[in-house]
Amino acid sequence: MSEEPRIDTTVPHSARIWNYWLGGKDNYPVDREAGDRFLTVYPGMTDVARAVRHFLARAVRHLAGEAGIRQFLDVGTGLPTVDNTHEVAQRVAPDARIVYVDNDPLVLLHARALLTSTPEGVTDYIDADARDPRGILRRAAATLDLDRPVAVMMLGIMGHISDEEDPRSIVAELMGGLPPGSHLVLSDGTDLSRERSQAHDQYAGTGAVPYHLRPPERIENYFDGLDLLKPGVVPVSRWRPEDGPFGPPDAVTTFGGVARKP
Repeated sequence: MSEEPRIDTTVPHSARIWNYWLGGKDNYPVDREAGDRFLTVYPGMTDVARAVRHFLARAVRHLAGEAGIRQFLDVGTGLPTVDNTHEVAQRVAPDARIVYVDNDPLVLLHARALLTSTPEGVTDYIDADARDPRGILRRAAATLDLDRPVAVMMLGIMGHISDEEDPRSIVAELMGGLPPGSHLVLSDGTDLSRERSQAHDQYAGTGAVPYHLRPPERIENYFDGLDLLKPGVVPVSRWRPEDGPFGPPDAVTTFGGVARKP
């Protein structure tokens, strides 16, 4: 049996901080401290975290429901919280098959929590890097039928990939290996808020892996060659928002969209 990956609890970790912002318990004092410092500069980040989670749920419900998608490839899974992709998808379509992808040792330790499924469906997890789209597709093919449409989920992942690593080509290669009718669900942080940019600069100074904010049009470019579903690439809180008692939701500084491969 291979050794369990070692977790460094002395350096803040993005997945654990995100977990903290969402009210989870899979984090350490160093993460809570970094998360609180971030919030002193950009208090809206907890709203962003929740908005991204709700965007995921709405997008998956649409894909498993109206779009009839039965296969999901969730790249950059992060730590399990409430309403993970497989839970949302299998509530709509119990026979849905989901493959989670991450290369983070902490997420690997929590993989068993993700590996639950309805009897009719399948949930699997592969340890792989988003920078290796061919490897992801090759390994995902053990669980998913790549001759049938697949919904690729990439939420908050591309910001961890620098411009030098050509993030657009990663998305293009991943979608290029899937058949027509496949979908891309992608969201990422924008540089529209000076306070958020300052908070990320401060965060990078802790020794944690930097997160690269980009203009909204750069996020829209990830969908090149695909047919964007309405309303296009927008603040994730504004993507097909659900009716609520307080009117339309406030816009957040993470943008996202859903698109179909023609």
